[in-house]
Amino acid sequence: MAEAIVTGGYWQGRLAVNAARAIFHQLEELEKAGTIDNFRIAVGELDGFREGLFFTDSDFYKWLEAAARIQRTHPTAELARLLDDSIALVGRAQAADGYLHTYNQIHFRGRRWINLQIEHELYCFGHLIEAGVSRLEATGHTDLLNIARRAADCLVRDFAGKDPAFTPGHEGIELALLRLYGITQAEAYRRLAQQFVEQRGRIKPFGPTMLRQLASVARRIIVIEGKRRRFYRAHPDHRRYHDEPWNFARKPRGIGWRWLRNMLDGRYLQQHAPVRDSHSPEGHAVCFGYFQTGTAMLLQANGDQSLLPALQAAWEHMVTRRMYVTGGLGSLPGIEGFGADYELDPEYAYTESCAALANIFWNWEMAKITGEAKYSDLLEWQLYNAAAVGMGQTGTTYFYNNPLLCRGGVVRRPWFKVPCCPSNLSRVFANLAQYIATEDGRSVWLHQYVTSSVTTRHVRLEISADLPWQGRVKIKVEPVNDASHEFTLHLRIPSWALSSDPLCVMVNGASIATSRLSTVAVSPEPTAHGYDPRQAIFVQITRTWSAGDCVEVDFPMPVLIRRAHPKVAGHTGKAAVTRGPLVYASESTDNPEVDVADVRLLAGSFEPVWDDTLLGGIFKIQARAEIGQPVVLIPYHLWGNRGASQMRVWVNLAPQA
Repeated sequence: MAEAIVTGGYWQGRLAVNAARAIFHQLEELEKAGTIDNFRIAVGELDGFREGLFFTDSDFYKWLEAAARIQRTHPTAELARLLDDSIALVGRAQAADGYLHTYNQIHFRGRRWINLQIEHELYCFGHLIEAGVSRLEATGHTDLLNIARRAADCLVRDFAGKDPAFTPGHEGIELALLRLYGITQAEAYRRLAQQFVEQRGRIKPFGPTMLRQLASVARRIIVIEGKRRRFYRAHPDHRRYHDEPWNFARKPRGIGWRWLRNMLDGRYLQQHAPVRDSHSPEGHAVCFGYFQTGTAMLLQANGDQSLLPALQAAWEHMVTRRMYVTGGLGSLPGIEGFGADYELDPEYAYTESCAALANIFWNWEMAKITGEAKYSDLLEWQLYNAAAVGMGQTGTTYFYNNPLLCRGGVVRRPWFKVPCCPSNLSRVFANLAQYIATEDGRSVWLHQYVTSSVTTRHVRLEISADLPWQGRVKIKVEPVNDASHEFTLHLRIPSWALSSDPLCVMVNGASIATSRLSTVAVSPEPTAHGYDPRQAIFVQITRTWSAGDCVEVDFPMPVLIRRAHPKVAGHTGKAAVTRGPLVYASESTDNPEVDVADVRLLAGSFEPVWDDTLLGGIFKIQARAEIGQPVVLIPYHLWGNRGASQMRVWVNLAPQA
């Protein structure tokens, strides 16, 4: 098993912000929203009214997981105290039999598993279990794991052997149970995860089930609103929690009807077909990503290769027809998920930050299953673009949805009414090192080029990487115990580096021609957006390595002009501009003299320039408008950090003379 620690470079800075500011800001916002008070009310330690939606417990659990991961790499006494106090509170709120869901414990005491398709009980349990596993992995403490195991045991007692009607709606519990199985080897957890995966799509007919549960949810909300009015009439001076607004999104006409159809035919929650018959991305994009991740983990846990073809087909369909150039997923607000093939309007793009994170999880599992570079390539692309955009540079402002064209309305906010993204981003960033490398026998695979220290059974690797700004990577090899050791080092050659001159890999100053190393074939179907992770390859270097051996590669990073597929409406004459792993965008803040939504740029005018003064130091891309003005493009993931603005990814190109 490869263990890695981020030691420098671009990501060290982002992880420092995550640890020093984001994690504490998020806890403050959870307090202001009443999320943590809900646990105190459930325990009886606070007289109050439970506020928030039915899934708010999960936001606290994701914070716990992020905090545990951060405490491993950036330990502080203050964070340790907050973690201990928070875990103790969760433990006190848990029922004797392991049940924990403050929505029901406070509002509907004694009632459980009422509207499984909608009310997210098992989704919340999943994040609690994941937090417990991460706490153990990061710090060795078992306090939260014990709570998680009691919760998992409650699920086993209540759900094992039940029929498909007891399959949860929002996925997440499947992968959580499999993570718990991974550290406990308790078969009951693996079997329950398998049950949830196998029974998905088998509630027939699904529409009546959803209608009954929608009606039940509505009745329960009416009950809660009545309780709220009575409570605040009786307690006029009681603290009112801060209620954040919903995130803003431009919506196409008819989205309400499309949402209803998605709900009733099961696609919204991936309940439309059994797992082996699900060959395309459907419904809510976050749910889809979590379910695919759980399915891929199940394949690894039980060795059932019959699950692989559907996973591969769904990934291929997603990448070629239903993904944005940023790697963002979900073209339909309201549904928060997938539209039809090639339905990729940049202004309606929802591309929720959590959807990118869920897809990162899935890509990682597929990379481990297949050893194919395309999955690690897409992970990198989504990390730098569709995920990194979700957290602002200060760590205290966020995007929920991430359009590719903004004429106004979408701004970074300190919190949201549905605050699932901030702590989700923090837990993924805090665990970034796990995606760098894997070990398999006498092979070490480098999936991501992040400045880091990697330790395996036989070798230590000190990696220095200048990404995302420059393509220089240096890998110093130090065999364990300083003894020479033969193994194969697999280097991922990114898809964005294969589009230019032949690449030269250097070992101790001597070049190795990549033509002598392994390659993979690429499917002939072009992608909808011009970025194709299937072009990535692994190259192999097999030798007897000695202390001080050094591998060097300088990936070319030209500015690339990517065109959309002809079937993507409204993209004629437009292009996405990329450099290395970054997608670029024009933002009005940098271009006050032009309308970034409509200005046309000269195709041959794009030039990368380092700017120390812009956004902390970045490579910007300078271009020239058709009418002569200079235009600046910045990395997409950095837009919106300087206040409200307009932004465009797919820039207009002036016709060639």
